[in-house]
Amino acid sequence: MTKLPRISLRAILLTLLIAFGVSAMSAEETPEQFEQRTKWWREARFGMFIHWGIYAVPADATDLEGKHRVAEWYFSNKQMQVKDYEKFAAQFNPVRFNAKRWVQMAKDAGMKYIVITSKHHDGFCMFDSKLTDYTIVRATPFKRDPLKELAEECRKQGITFCFYHSIMDWHHPDYLSRRPWEKDTRPADDADLNRYINYMKGQLKELLTNYGPIGVLWFDGGWEHSAEELRSAEVNAFIRSLQPPILINNRNRLPEDFSTPEQFVPAKSMTVGHLWETCMTMNDTWGYATNDTNWKSSETLIRKLIDSAGKGGNFLLNVGPTAEGEFPPESIERLAAIGKWMKVNGESIHATTKGPFRRLSFDGRATTKGKTLYLHVFKWPGEGLKVTGLKTKIVSARALDGGESLRITSTNTTVDGVEFPVLAISKPQKLDPAATVIELRLAGPPVVDEPEPVVTAETDGSYILKAAEADIHGATAQYEVSGLHDYIGAWANPADYVTWTLNVSPQDAARRYTVEVTYSSLAQYEGSSFEVEFAGATLEGTVMSTPATNRYRTEKLGELEARGGRQTLAVRITQIKNGPAMSLHQVRLVPLP
Repeated sequence: MTKLPRISLRAILLTLLIAFGVSAMSAEETPEQFEQRTKWWREARFGMFIHWGIYAVPADATDLEGKHRVAEWYFSNKQMQVKDYEKFAAQFNPVRFNAKRWVQMAKDAGMKYIVITSKHHDGFCMFDSKLTDYTIVRATPFKRDPLKELAEECRKQGITFCFYHSIMDWHHPDYLSRRPWEKDTRPADDADLNRYINYMKGQLKELLTNYGPIGVLWFDGGWEHSAEELRSAEVNAFIRSLQPPILINNRNRLPEDFSTPEQFVPAKSMTVGHLWETCMTMNDTWGYATNDTNWKSSETLIRKLIDSAGKGGNFLLNVGPTAEGEFPPESIERLAAIGKWMKVNGESIHATTKGPFRRLSFDGRATTKGKTLYLHVFKWPGEGLKVTGLKTKIVSARALDGGESLRITSTNTTVDGVEFPVLAISKPQKLDPAATVIELRLAGPPVVDEPEPVVTAETDGSYILKAAEADIHGATAQYEVSGLHDYIGAWANPADYVTWTLNVSPQDAARRYTVEVTYSSLAQYEGSSFEVEFAGATLEGTVMSTPATNRYRTEKLGELEARGGRQTLAVRITQIKNGPAMSLHQVRLVPLP
Protein backbone atom coordinates (compact mmCIF):
# COMPACT_ATOMS: atom_id res chain seq x y z
CA MET A 1 0.00 0.00 0.00
CA THR A 2 1.35 3.43 -0.90
CA LYS A 3 1.62 6.19 1.69
CA LEU A 4 -0.88 8.54 0.07
CA PRO A 5 -3.94 6.27 0.32
CA ARG A 6 -3.07 5.52 3.94
CA ILE A 7 -3.05 9.22 4.81
CA SER A 8 -6.26 9.78 2.91
CA LEU A 9 -8.05 6.95 4.71
CA ARG A 10 -6.80 8.14 8.05
CA ALA A 11 -7.92 11.70 7.36
CA ILE A 12 -11.43 10.40 6.63
CA LEU A 13 -11.43 8.34 9.81
CA LEU A 14 -10.20 11.23 11.92
CA THR A 15 -12.90 13.50 10.54
CA LEU A 16 -15.49 11.00 11.73
CA LEU A 17 -13.75 10.61 15.09
CA ILE A 18 -13.78 14.37 15.67
CA ALA A 19 -17.54 14.35 15.20
CA PHE A 20 -17.97 11.51 17.66
CA GLY A 21 -15.17 12.51 20.06
CA VAL A 22 -13.55 9.12 20.64
CA SER A 23 -9.97 7.91 20.82
CA ALA A 24 -8.46 7.30 17.41
CA MET A 25 -6.68 4.38 15.82
CA SER A 26 -4.96 4.06 12.47
CA ALA A 27 -7.12 3.31 9.46
CA GLU A 28 -5.78 -0.25 9.30
CA GLU A 29 -6.04 -0.90 13.04
CA THR A 30 -8.74 -3.10 14.59
CA PRO A 31 -10.05 -2.48 18.12
CA GLU A 32 -8.07 -5.52 19.26
CA GLN A 33 -4.87 -4.10 17.76
CA PHE A 34 -5.55 -0.76 19.43
CA GLU A 35 -5.92 -2.53 22.78
CA GLN A 36 -2.63 -4.36 22.23
CA ARG A 37 -0.76 -1.23 21.10
CA THR A 38 -1.87 0.77 24.14
CA LYS A 39 -1.57 -2.10 26.63
CA TRP A 40 1.81 -1.04 28.10
CA TRP A 41 0.58 2.53 28.65
CA ARG A 42 -2.70 1.48 30.28
CA GLU A 43 -0.87 -0.90 32.59
CA ALA A 44 1.83 1.66 33.46
CA ARG A 45 -0.65 4.07 35.09
CA PHE A 46 2.19 6.32 36.38
CA GLY A 47 4.78 8.38 34.52
CA MET A 48 7.20 11.27 34.97
CA PHE A 49 6.83 14.55 33.07
CA ILE A 50 10.00 16.65 32.74
CA HIS A 51 9.92 20.32 31.69
CA TRP A 52 13.52 21.39 31.09
CA GLY A 53 14.92 24.20 29.00
CA ILE A 54 16.79 27.50 29.08
CA TYR A 55 13.91 29.05 31.04
CA ALA A 56 15.54 27.28 34.01
CA VAL A 57 18.29 29.94 33.87
CA PRO A 58 16.12 32.90 35.01
CA ALA A 59 13.95 30.41 36.98
CA ASP A 60 11.28 33.07 37.49
CA ALA A 61 7.54 32.38 37.63
CA THR A 62 6.29 35.99 37.54
CA ASP A 63 5.27 38.41 34.79
CA LEU A 64 6.11 42.10 34.40
CA GLU A 65 3.55 43.02 37.04
CA GLY A 66 4.85 40.47 39.52
CA LYS A 67 1.85 38.17 39.09
CA HIS A 68 2.50 34.44 39.43
CA ARG A 69 2.84 32.61 36.13
CA VAL A 70 4.48 29.39 34.92
CA ALA A 71 8.25 29.60 34.57
CA GLU A 72 8.55 27.91 31.17
CA TRP A 73 6.58 30.86 29.73
CA TYR A 74 9.29 33.31 30.82
CA PHE A 75 9.69 34.71 27.28
CA SER A 76 5.98 35.51 27.16
CA ASN A 77 5.63 36.51 30.81
CA LYS A 78 8.32 39.16 30.48
CA GLN A 79 7.27 40.18 26.93
CA MET A 80 10.81 39.68 25.65
CA GLN A 81 12.32 40.01 22.21
CA VAL A 82 13.83 36.88 20.67
CA LYS A 83 17.38 38.28 20.65
CA ASP A 84 17.15 39.11 24.36
CA TYR A 85 15.80 35.69 25.31
CA GLU A 86 18.48 33.90 23.28
CA LYS A 87 21.14 35.02 25.77
CA PHE A 88 19.95 32.39 28.26
CA ALA A 89 21.26 29.66 25.94
CA ALA A 90 24.83 30.82 26.48
CA GLN A 91 24.26 30.64 30.25
CA PHE A 92 22.78 27.14 30.20
CA ASN A 93 25.40 24.60 31.27
CA PRO A 94 23.82 21.67 33.21
CA VAL A 95 27.10 20.04 34.23
CA ARG A 96 25.39 18.17 37.10
CA PHE A 97 23.00 16.35 34.77
CA ASN A 98 23.12 12.59 35.31
CA ALA A 99 20.76 10.52 33.16
CA LYS A 100 21.21 7.40 35.26
CA ARG A 101 20.23 9.24 38.44
CA TRP A 102 17.14 10.83 36.83
CA VAL A 103 15.84 7.54 35.45
CA GLN A 104 16.57 5.73 38.70
CA MET A 105 14.53 8.27 40.68
CA ALA A 106 11.59 7.79 38.30
CA LYS A 107 11.87 4.01 38.56
CA ASP A 108 12.16 4.05 42.35
CA ALA A 109 9.00 6.18 42.51
CA GLY A 110 7.08 3.46 40.68
CA MET A 111 6.94 5.33 37.38
CA LYS A 112 6.96 3.29 34.18
CA TYR A 113 7.61 5.98 31.55
CA ILE A 114 9.24 9.40 31.14
CA VAL A 115 7.95 12.23 28.91
CA ILE A 116 10.47 15.06 28.45
CA THR A 117 10.33 18.36 26.56
CA SER A 118 12.24 18.04 23.30
CA LYS A 119 11.16 21.63 22.56
CA HIS A 120 8.85 23.96 24.46
CA HIS A 121 7.02 27.06 23.22
CA ASP A 122 10.24 29.11 23.33
CA GLY A 123 11.54 27.06 20.38
CA PHE A 124 14.77 26.00 22.10
CA CYS A 125 15.64 22.40 21.23
CA MET A 126 16.85 20.14 24.02
CA PHE A 127 18.15 17.65 21.45
CA ASP A 128 20.72 17.58 18.65
CA SER A 129 18.61 18.90 15.80
CA LYS A 130 20.37 19.47 12.48
CA LEU A 131 17.61 21.84 11.31
CA THR A 132 18.50 24.76 13.60
CA ASP A 133 21.42 26.07 15.62
CA TYR A 134 19.07 26.91 18.48
CA THR A 135 19.85 23.71 20.36
CA ILE A 136 21.52 22.55 23.55
CA VAL A 137 24.34 21.04 21.49
CA ARG A 138 25.12 24.09 19.34
CA ALA A 139 24.04 27.10 21.40
CA THR A 140 25.17 26.23 24.94
CA PRO A 141 28.49 25.48 26.66
CA PHE A 142 27.12 22.01 27.53
CA LYS A 143 27.54 20.65 23.96
CA ARG A 144 25.86 17.33 24.85
CA ASP A 145 22.52 15.78 23.90
CA PRO A 146 20.84 14.92 27.23
CA LEU A 147 17.88 13.30 25.49
CA LYS A 148 20.19 10.80 23.79
CA GLU A 149 21.65 9.94 27.19
CA LEU A 150 18.20 9.63 28.75
CA ALA A 151 16.95 7.42 25.92
CA GLU A 152 19.86 5.02 26.40
CA GLU A 153 19.45 4.99 30.20
CA CYS A 154 15.71 4.37 29.98
CA ARG A 155 16.36 1.30 27.83
CA LYS A 156 18.89 0.01 30.37
CA GLN A 157 16.49 0.45 33.30
CA GLY A 158 13.30 -0.72 31.59
CA ILE A 159 11.56 2.66 31.45
CA THR A 160 9.64 3.71 28.31
CA PHE A 161 11.08 6.92 26.82
CA CYS A 162 8.68 9.53 25.38
CA PHE A 163 8.83 13.02 23.87
CA TYR A 164 6.86 16.19 24.52
CA HIS A 165 7.00 18.51 21.49
CA SER A 166 5.50 21.99 21.26
CA ILE A 167 3.72 22.99 18.08
CA MET A 168 3.86 26.62 19.13
CA ASP A 169 7.32 28.13 18.51
CA TRP A 170 8.02 31.73 19.54
CA HIS A 171 11.52 31.63 18.03
CA HIS A 172 10.98 30.27 14.52
CA PRO A 173 10.40 33.03 11.91
CA ASP A 174 7.69 31.03 10.11
CA TYR A 175 5.51 30.28 13.12
CA LEU A 176 2.37 32.41 13.32
CA SER A 177 1.08 34.28 15.14
CA ARG A 178 3.60 36.68 16.68
CA ARG A 179 3.39 37.72 20.32
CA PRO A 180 1.56 41.10 20.47
CA TRP A 181 4.68 42.99 21.62
CA GLU A 182 6.68 41.58 18.67
CA LYS A 183 4.46 42.70 15.81
CA ASP A 184 6.53 45.81 15.13
CA THR A 185 9.95 44.40 16.04
CA ARG A 186 9.52 41.06 14.20
CA PRO A 187 7.16 41.50 11.23
CA ALA A 188 5.38 38.43 9.96
CA ASP A 189 5.06 39.46 6.30
CA ASP A 190 7.30 36.66 5.05
CA ALA A 191 6.19 34.03 7.57
CA ASP A 192 4.68 30.83 6.21
CA LEU A 193 2.91 28.43 8.58
CA ASN A 194 3.04 25.59 6.03
CA ARG A 195 6.81 26.01 5.81
CA TYR A 196 6.91 25.84 9.61
CA ILE A 197 4.90 22.60 9.65
CA ASN A 198 7.44 21.13 7.23
CA TYR A 199 10.19 22.18 9.65
CA MET A 200 8.29 20.58 12.53
CA LYS A 201 7.92 17.35 10.55
CA GLY A 202 11.66 17.39 9.95
CA GLN A 203 12.32 17.67 13.67
CA LEU A 204 9.80 14.95 14.44
CA LYS A 205 11.64 12.70 11.99
CA GLU A 206 14.88 13.38 13.89
CA LEU A 207 13.25 12.55 17.20
CA LEU A 208 11.64 9.38 15.89
CA THR A 209 14.64 8.00 14.00
CA ASN A 210 17.64 8.93 16.19
CA TYR A 211 16.52 7.94 19.70
CA GLY A 212 15.25 4.38 19.41
CA PRO A 213 11.68 3.28 20.17
CA ILE A 214 9.53 6.14 21.51
CA GLY A 215 6.42 5.32 23.54
CA VAL A 216 4.48 8.60 23.28
CA LEU A 217 4.54 11.76 21.19
CA TRP A 218 3.01 14.32 23.56
CA PHE A 219 1.98 17.42 21.57
CA ASP A 220 1.24 20.80 23.15
CA GLY A 221 0.67 24.39 22.07
CA GLY A 222 -1.74 23.67 19.23
CA TRP A 223 -4.58 25.90 20.36
CA GLU A 224 -3.75 28.88 18.11
CA HIS A 225 -4.68 26.95 14.95
CA SER A 226 -7.18 24.43 13.65
CA ALA A 227 -6.31 20.81 12.88
CA GLU A 228 -6.54 21.68 9.20
CA GLU A 229 -4.09 24.59 9.49
CA LEU A 230 -1.69 22.39 11.45
CA ARG A 231 -2.09 19.54 8.92
CA SER A 232 -2.57 17.34 11.96
CA ALA A 233 -3.96 14.27 10.16
CA GLU A 234 -0.97 14.34 7.83
CA VAL A 235 1.50 14.91 10.69
CA ASN A 236 0.05 12.10 12.80
CA ALA A 237 0.13 9.68 9.88
CA PHE A 238 3.76 10.69 9.26
CA ILE A 239 4.60 9.98 12.90
CA ARG A 240 3.00 6.54 12.70
CA SER A 241 4.85 5.75 9.47
CA LEU A 242 8.11 6.20 11.43
CA GLN A 243 7.03 4.46 14.66
CA PRO A 244 3.75 2.54 14.19
CA PRO A 245 3.33 1.48 17.86
CA ILE A 246 3.60 5.05 19.22
CA LEU A 247 0.79 6.74 21.18
CA ILE A 248 -0.16 10.33 20.28
CA ASN A 249 -2.12 12.66 22.55
CA ASN A 250 -4.96 15.01 21.60
CA ARG A 251 -3.24 18.39 21.65
CA ASN A 252 -2.79 18.93 17.92
CA ARG A 253 -6.56 19.35 17.73
CA LEU A 254 -7.36 15.70 16.89
CA PRO A 255 -8.57 13.12 19.42
CA GLU A 256 -5.93 10.48 18.58
CA ASP A 257 -5.07 8.01 21.36
CA PHE A 258 -5.70 9.80 24.67
CA SER A 259 -6.98 12.99 26.30
CA THR A 260 -4.89 15.18 28.60
CA PRO A 261 -6.66 16.85 31.54
CA GLU A 262 -4.22 19.33 33.08
CA GLN A 263 -3.74 19.98 36.81
CA PHE A 264 -6.89 18.11 37.84
CA VAL A 265 -8.29 14.60 37.90
CA PRO A 266 -11.69 14.30 36.19
CA ALA A 267 -14.60 13.98 38.58
CA LYS A 268 -15.53 10.60 37.16
CA SER A 269 -14.29 7.92 34.78
CA MET A 270 -14.24 8.76 31.10
CA THR A 271 -16.48 7.00 28.61
CA VAL A 272 -15.51 3.36 28.09
CA GLY A 273 -12.69 3.11 25.55
CA HIS A 274 -11.64 6.73 25.97
CA LEU A 275 -8.05 6.82 27.24
CA TRP A 276 -6.86 9.74 29.35
CA GLU A 277 -3.94 10.96 31.42
CA THR A 278 -3.86 13.71 34.03
CA CYS A 279 -0.67 15.78 33.98
CA MET A 280 0.14 17.69 37.16
CA THR A 281 2.89 19.77 38.76
CA MET A 282 4.31 19.22 42.24
CA ASN A 283 4.09 22.94 42.93
CA ASP A 284 2.41 25.54 40.66
CA THR A 285 4.79 25.69 37.70
CA TRP A 286 6.11 23.20 35.16
CA GLY A 287 9.58 24.65 34.63
CA TYR A 288 11.94 25.26 37.53
CA ALA A 289 11.28 28.47 39.48
CA THR A 290 13.02 29.66 42.62
CA ASN A 291 10.01 31.80 43.57
CA ASP A 292 7.43 29.00 43.49
CA THR A 293 7.38 27.35 46.90
CA ASN A 294 3.75 26.21 46.91
CA TRP A 295 4.54 22.51 47.00
CA LYS A 296 1.83 19.87 47.19
CA SER A 297 2.33 17.34 49.97
CA SER A 298 3.42 13.79 49.22
CA GLU A 299 0.08 12.57 50.60
CA THR A 300 -1.79 14.80 48.14
CA LEU A 301 0.25 13.52 45.18
CA ILE A 302 -0.22 9.88 46.19
CA ARG A 303 -3.97 10.44 46.40
CA LYS A 304 -3.99 12.11 42.96
CA LEU A 305 -2.27 9.02 41.56
CA ILE A 306 -4.84 6.79 43.25
CA ASP A 307 -7.69 9.03 42.05
CA SER A 308 -6.48 8.73 38.44
CA ALA A 309 -6.07 4.96 38.57
CA GLY A 310 -9.41 4.56 40.34
CA LYS A 311 -11.11 6.29 37.42
CA GLY A 312 -9.22 4.34 34.75
CA GLY A 313 -6.64 7.01 33.86
CA ASN A 314 -2.90 7.59 34.01
CA PHE A 315 -1.03 10.12 36.18
CA LEU A 316 1.89 12.08 34.70
CA LEU A 317 3.69 13.90 37.50
CA ASN A 318 6.05 16.74 36.59
CA VAL A 319 9.57 17.63 37.66
CA GLY A 320 11.24 20.88 36.61
CA PRO A 321 15.04 20.42 36.76
CA THR A 322 17.42 23.30 37.53
CA ALA A 323 19.74 24.95 35.00
CA GLU A 324 22.55 22.91 36.57
CA GLY A 325 20.79 19.67 35.65
CA GLU A 326 19.45 18.55 39.01
CA PHE A 327 15.99 17.78 40.34
CA PRO A 328 14.98 20.27 43.06
CA PRO A 329 15.33 18.76 46.56
CA GLU A 330 11.58 19.23 47.16
CA SER A 331 10.86 17.06 44.10
CA ILE A 332 13.36 14.43 45.19
CA GLU A 333 11.75 14.29 48.63
CA ARG A 334 8.28 13.77 47.16
CA LEU A 335 9.43 11.17 44.64
CA ALA A 336 11.03 9.20 47.47
CA ALA A 337 7.84 9.34 49.57
CA ILE A 338 5.70 8.21 46.64
CA GLY A 339 8.21 5.43 45.92
CA LYS A 340 8.04 4.22 49.51
CA TRP A 341 4.24 3.98 49.27
CA MET A 342 4.39 2.35 45.82
CA LYS A 343 6.91 -0.27 46.94
CA VAL A 344 4.25 -1.67 49.27
CA ASN A 345 1.08 -0.79 47.37
CA GLY A 346 2.12 -0.59 43.72
CA GLU A 347 0.18 -3.69 42.72
CA SER A 348 -3.02 -1.77 43.48
CA ILE A 349 -2.03 0.81 40.81
CA HIS A 350 -0.05 -0.93 38.05
CA ALA A 351 -2.07 -2.97 35.52
CA THR A 352 -5.36 -2.16 37.25
CA THR A 353 -8.62 -0.93 35.80
CA LYS A 354 -11.07 1.55 37.26
CA GLY A 355 -13.10 0.69 40.33
CA PRO A 356 -16.61 -0.74 39.86
CA PHE A 357 -18.40 1.72 42.18
CA ARG A 358 -20.11 4.93 41.11
CA ARG A 359 -19.81 6.37 44.60
CA LEU A 360 -18.05 4.98 47.67
CA SER A 361 -19.37 5.37 51.20
CA PHE A 362 -15.88 6.25 52.50
CA ASP A 363 -13.18 8.78 51.60
CA GLY A 364 -11.10 6.89 49.06
CA ARG A 365 -11.04 5.07 45.72
CA ALA A 366 -11.10 1.53 44.34
CA THR A 367 -9.20 -0.25 41.58
CA THR A 368 -9.71 -3.68 40.01
CA LYS A 369 -7.37 -6.37 38.69
CA GLY A 370 -9.27 -9.42 37.48
CA LYS A 371 -10.85 -11.05 40.54
CA THR A 372 -9.08 -8.70 42.96
CA LEU A 373 -10.58 -5.48 44.27
CA TYR A 374 -8.37 -2.89 45.96
CA LEU A 375 -9.87 -0.33 48.34
CA HIS A 376 -7.74 2.78 48.90
CA VAL A 377 -8.86 4.35 52.17
CA PHE A 378 -7.65 7.94 52.56
CA LYS A 379 -9.00 8.34 56.08
CA TRP A 380 -10.34 5.44 58.09
CA PRO A 381 -14.00 6.16 58.95
CA GLY A 382 -14.78 6.57 62.62
CA GLU A 383 -17.85 4.37 62.23
CA GLY A 384 -15.79 1.69 60.46
CA LEU A 385 -15.13 0.86 56.81
CA LYS A 386 -18.26 -0.17 54.91
CA VAL A 387 -18.73 -1.05 51.25
CA THR A 388 -22.21 -0.86 49.75
CA GLY A 389 -23.35 -2.81 46.72
CA LEU A 390 -20.64 -5.47 46.22
CA LYS A 391 -22.47 -8.69 45.33
CA THR A 392 -19.50 -10.93 44.47
CA LYS A 393 -18.39 -13.32 47.22
CA ILE A 394 -15.21 -12.31 49.07
CA VAL A 395 -12.67 -15.12 49.38
CA SER A 396 -10.16 -13.21 51.56
CA ALA A 397 -9.39 -9.71 52.82
CA ARG A 398 -6.05 -8.30 53.93
CA ALA A 399 -4.12 -5.05 54.29
CA LEU A 400 -1.42 -4.79 51.62
CA ASP A 401 1.00 -3.12 54.02
CA GLY A 402 1.90 -5.89 56.47
CA GLY A 403 -0.46 -8.52 55.05
CA GLU A 404 -2.79 -8.51 58.09
CA SER A 405 -5.93 -10.60 57.52
CA LEU A 406 -9.17 -8.69 58.06
CA ARG A 407 -12.67 -9.74 59.11
CA ILE A 408 -15.73 -9.22 56.91
CA THR A 409 -19.27 -8.96 58.24
CA SER A 410 -22.33 -8.63 56.02
CA THR A 411 -25.59 -6.69 56.50
CA ASN A 412 -28.11 -4.92 54.28
CA THR A 413 -29.37 -1.37 53.85
CA THR A 414 -32.62 -0.19 52.28
CA VAL A 415 -32.70 2.84 49.97
CA ASP A 416 -36.02 3.91 48.43
CA GLY A 417 -37.48 0.52 49.24
CA VAL A 418 -34.64 -1.43 47.61
CA GLU A 419 -32.20 -3.59 49.62
CA PHE A 420 -28.47 -3.39 48.96
CA PRO A 421 -25.66 -5.49 50.53
CA VAL A 422 -23.31 -3.75 52.96
CA LEU A 423 -19.93 -5.23 53.91
CA ALA A 424 -18.08 -4.07 57.03
CA ILE A 425 -14.29 -4.56 57.03
CA SER A 426 -12.27 -4.65 60.25
CA LYS A 427 -9.62 -2.00 60.87
CA PRO A 428 -5.99 -3.04 60.33
CA GLN A 429 -3.48 -2.21 63.03
CA LYS A 430 -1.26 -0.33 60.56
CA LEU A 431 -2.77 2.68 58.79
CA ASP A 432 -1.05 4.81 56.14
CA PRO A 433 -1.55 8.61 56.34
CA ALA A 434 -1.79 8.85 52.54
CA ALA A 435 -3.89 5.76 51.81
CA THR A 436 -4.34 2.36 53.44
CA VAL A 437 -4.93 -0.30 50.79
CA ILE A 438 -7.24 -3.24 51.45
CA GLU A 439 -7.02 -6.20 49.08
CA LEU A 440 -10.24 -8.15 48.56
CA ARG A 441 -9.83 -11.43 46.68
CA LEU A 442 -13.17 -12.35 45.11
CA ALA A 443 -14.78 -15.45 43.68
CA GLY A 444 -15.06 -13.67 40.32
CA PRO A 445 -14.86 -10.21 38.75
CA PRO A 446 -16.61 -7.65 40.98
CA VAL A 447 -20.33 -7.20 40.41
CA VAL A 448 -21.86 -4.11 42.02
CA ASP A 449 -25.47 -3.09 42.57
CA GLU A 450 -25.57 0.21 44.45
CA PRO A 451 -28.02 3.06 45.14
CA GLU A 452 -28.33 5.66 42.42
CA PRO A 453 -26.29 8.82 43.18
CA VAL A 454 -28.39 11.94 43.68
CA VAL A 455 -27.56 15.66 43.57
CA THR A 456 -28.34 17.55 46.76
CA ALA A 457 -28.76 21.27 47.33
CA GLU A 458 -25.84 23.64 47.90
CA THR A 459 -25.81 25.77 51.06
CA ASP A 460 -27.61 28.58 49.19
CA GLY A 461 -30.38 26.20 48.07
CA SER A 462 -29.18 26.00 44.46
CA TYR A 463 -28.50 22.76 42.56
CA ILE A 464 -25.37 22.45 40.42
CA LEU A 465 -25.65 19.63 37.90
CA LYS A 466 -22.11 18.96 36.70
CA ALA A 467 -21.09 17.15 33.53
CA ALA A 468 -19.20 14.60 35.61
CA GLU A 469 -22.34 13.60 37.51
CA ALA A 470 -24.65 13.18 34.53
CA ASP A 471 -26.09 9.91 33.30
CA ILE A 472 -25.51 9.82 29.54
CA HIS A 473 -27.99 7.99 27.32
CA GLY A 474 -27.17 7.26 23.68
CA ALA A 475 -24.37 6.43 21.26
CA THR A 476 -22.42 9.65 20.66
CA ALA A 477 -22.56 12.02 23.65
CA GLN A 478 -19.82 11.38 26.18
CA TYR A 479 -18.03 12.84 29.17
CA GLU A 480 -14.80 14.50 28.05
CA VAL A 481 -11.96 16.59 29.45
CA SER A 482 -9.81 19.09 27.56
CA GLY A 483 -7.03 20.86 29.38
CA LEU A 484 -8.61 22.54 32.41
CA HIS A 485 -12.27 21.86 31.57
CA ASP A 486 -14.72 18.96 31.52
CA TYR A 487 -17.98 18.70 29.61
CA ILE A 488 -20.41 16.43 27.79
CA GLY A 489 -19.31 16.64 24.18
CA ALA A 490 -19.44 14.86 20.80
CA TRP A 491 -23.21 15.32 20.96
CA ALA A 492 -23.96 14.50 17.33
CA ASN A 493 -27.17 12.46 17.61
CA PRO A 494 -30.47 14.13 18.62
CA ALA A 495 -31.62 10.82 20.13
CA ASP A 496 -28.96 11.17 22.84
CA TYR A 497 -29.79 12.90 26.12
CA VAL A 498 -28.38 13.37 29.61
CA THR A 499 -30.09 13.24 33.02
CA TRP A 500 -29.42 14.02 36.66
CA THR A 501 -31.37 12.78 39.67
CA LEU A 502 -32.01 15.46 42.30
CA ASN A 503 -33.12 15.02 45.87
CA VAL A 504 -35.36 18.09 46.29
CA SER A 505 -36.06 18.34 49.98
CA PRO A 506 -39.74 18.55 51.07
CA GLN A 507 -39.32 22.03 52.55
CA ASP A 508 -38.47 23.27 49.07
CA ALA A 509 -41.75 22.02 47.64
CA ALA A 510 -43.31 24.30 45.03
CA ARG A 511 -40.27 26.58 45.03
CA ARG A 512 -39.40 28.39 41.80
CA TYR A 513 -35.95 28.25 40.20
CA THR A 514 -34.12 30.04 37.43
CA VAL A 515 -32.51 27.53 35.05
CA GLU A 516 -28.99 28.35 33.80
CA VAL A 517 -27.17 26.27 31.17
CA THR A 518 -23.40 26.62 30.73
CA TYR A 519 -21.90 25.37 27.46
CA SER A 520 -19.57 26.11 24.56
CA SER A 521 -19.93 25.66 20.81
CA LEU A 522 -17.81 26.49 17.78
CA ALA A 523 -19.24 28.98 15.29
CA GLN A 524 -19.83 26.35 12.59
CA TYR A 525 -22.16 24.43 14.94
CA GLU A 526 -24.18 27.42 16.13
CA GLY A 527 -27.94 27.17 15.80
CA SER A 528 -28.71 23.75 17.21
CA SER A 529 -31.68 23.75 19.59
CA PHE A 530 -32.10 22.03 22.95
CA GLU A 531 -34.52 21.74 25.83
CA VAL A 532 -34.39 21.26 29.59
CA GLU A 533 -37.14 19.10 31.04
CA PHE A 534 -37.73 19.15 34.81
CA ALA A 535 -40.65 18.73 37.20
CA GLY A 536 -43.18 18.45 34.39
CA ALA A 537 -42.06 21.65 32.62
CA THR A 538 -39.90 22.23 29.56
CA LEU A 539 -37.67 25.21 28.70
CA GLU A 540 -36.16 25.65 25.23
CA GLY A 541 -32.92 27.20 24.07
CA THR A 542 -30.79 27.78 20.97
CA VAL A 543 -27.04 27.09 20.95
CA MET A 544 -24.95 30.22 20.40
CA SER A 545 -21.27 30.18 19.47
CA THR A 546 -18.42 30.84 21.91
CA PRO A 547 -14.86 32.03 21.06
CA ALA A 548 -13.40 28.55 21.67
CA THR A 549 -14.36 25.12 22.97
CA ASN A 550 -12.87 26.04 26.36
CA ARG A 551 -14.72 29.38 26.58
CA TYR A 552 -18.17 28.88 28.08
CA ARG A 553 -21.30 30.99 28.04
CA THR A 554 -24.07 30.79 30.63
CA GLU A 555 -27.59 31.19 29.32
CA LYS A 556 -30.68 31.77 31.48
CA LEU A 557 -33.46 29.74 29.89
CA GLY A 558 -36.28 30.84 32.17
CA GLU A 559 -38.06 29.81 35.35
CA LEU A 560 -39.84 26.69 36.53
CA GLU A 561 -41.31 25.24 39.69
CA ALA A 562 -40.13 22.05 41.41
CA ARG A 563 -41.92 20.00 44.02
CA GLY A 564 -40.17 18.12 46.81
CA GLY A 565 -38.78 14.60 46.56
CA ARG A 566 -36.65 12.81 44.00
CA GLN A 567 -36.79 14.47 40.58
CA THR A 568 -35.05 13.89 37.24
CA LEU A 569 -33.75 16.74 35.08
CA ALA A 570 -33.04 15.98 31.43
CA VAL A 571 -31.25 17.93 28.69
CA ARG A 572 -32.14 16.93 25.15
CA ILE A 573 -31.04 18.13 21.74
CA THR A 574 -34.12 18.80 19.64
CA GLN A 575 -32.34 19.78 16.42
CA ILE A 576 -28.71 19.52 15.29
CA LYS A 577 -27.56 22.04 12.72
CA ASN A 578 -24.12 21.01 11.43
CA GLY A 579 -22.33 18.75 13.86
CA PRO A 580 -21.82 18.26 17.62
CA ALA A 581 -24.57 20.39 19.14
CA MET A 582 -22.65 21.76 22.13
CA SER A 583 -20.21 20.97 24.90
CA LEU A 584 -22.37 21.01 28.04
CA HIS A 585 -20.46 21.99 31.18
CA GLN A 586 -23.28 22.23 33.73
CA VAL A 587 -26.90 23.12 34.50
CA ARG A 588 -27.70 25.22 37.55
CA LEU A 589 -31.00 25.73 39.34
CA VAL A 590 -31.02 29.00 41.27
CA PRO A 591 -33.85 29.46 43.81
CA LEU A 592 -35.87 32.64 43.48
CA PRO A 593 -36.57 34.73 46.58
